[in-house]
Amino acid sequence: MLEFLEGWHPIQQALAAGLFTWGMTAAGAGLVFFFKEVDRKILDGMLGFAAGVMIAASFWSLLAPAIEHSEESNPFLGGIVPVLFGFLLGGVCMRLIDLYLPHLHPGAPPEETEGIKTTWHRSMLLISAITLHNIPEGLAVGVAFGAAASGDGIGAAIALAIGIGLQNFPEGAAVSLPLRREGLSRKESFWWGQLSALVEPIAAVLGAAVVVYMDPLLPYALAFAAGAMIFVVVEELVPEAHRGGNGDVATMGVMLGFSVMMVLDVGLG
Repeated sequence: MLEFLEGWHPIQQALAAGLFTWGMTAAGAGLVFFFKEVDRKILDGMLGFAAGVMIAASFWSLLAPAIEHSEESNPFLGGIVPVLFGFLLGGVCMRLIDLYLPHLHPGAPPEETEGIKTTWHRSMLLISAITLHNIPEGLAVGVAFGAAASGDGIGAAIALAIGIGLQNFPEGAAVSLPLRREGLSRKESFWWGQLSALVEPIAAVLGAAVVVYMDPLLPYALAFAAGAMIFVVVEELVPEAHRGGNGDVATMGVMLGFSVMMVLDVGLG
C-alpha cells in the first residue's frame, strides 16, 4: 500500500485519504439500516474513542512534526513560535465557526442550539454539528500528506487517515440515528449522515495544496490543524460523550482511542 501511494501526487494522496475517511462516515451512517438507535453507553464510548484518536493524532501526527520542521527553519526559541501561533489560530478559527454556524449537538434540547438564530429544522442543525467536526479532520489529513512530500514519511499520514477513518465510523452513526428518531426515513437519514463528511475530501485537498505550494507554511498548517482538532475535542466531543451520564465509559473510550492512534502512528510512521 505504501509503495502504491508513493507514486501519487500529494494532492491525489490527500483526496484518496479524504474519500476513505468520508467512506468510513458513510459506513457508520449505514447502521441506520439495521438499528433505529444505539445504546447510550455504546454511543458515549464511541464518542470518547473519537476524542482519544483526535487528541493522539494532534500530537503524534501534527504537532510533533510541526515542531521538527519549525526548528529547522526558525531556530528562535526552538521553533516554537510558528507552532504556537498556528495552534492558537486553529482554535480561534474553529471558535468563530462555532459562534456563527447554527448547529445542535446530538442529544441536546432545541434551546441549546448554538450559532446565529435560524429557522433551520432540528435535523439540519444536527447535520451542521457533525459537519463542523469533520472540517478539521479533513484538513489534518490533507496537511499530513502535504508534509509527507516535504520529507516526512508517508506512513505517518496513512496512520492519521486510518485513525480519523476509525473515529468517523461512530460519528456517522451519531448523526444518522438521531435523524431517524427525528422522523426521517432510513434512506434520508443515511444520505444526510454520509453527506456531513463530504467536507473531508474537500478540506484534505485544500490542506495538501497549501502545504505543497506554500512550503514555508508547513509548520503553521500542521499546528493549525492540531489546534482545530483539539478545539473540537474539548468543545464538542467530550461534552457530548458525558451528556448521557456515562463518564467512565467515555473516559475509557478516550484512553482506547488514544492508544490505537498512538500505536498506528508509531507503527506506520
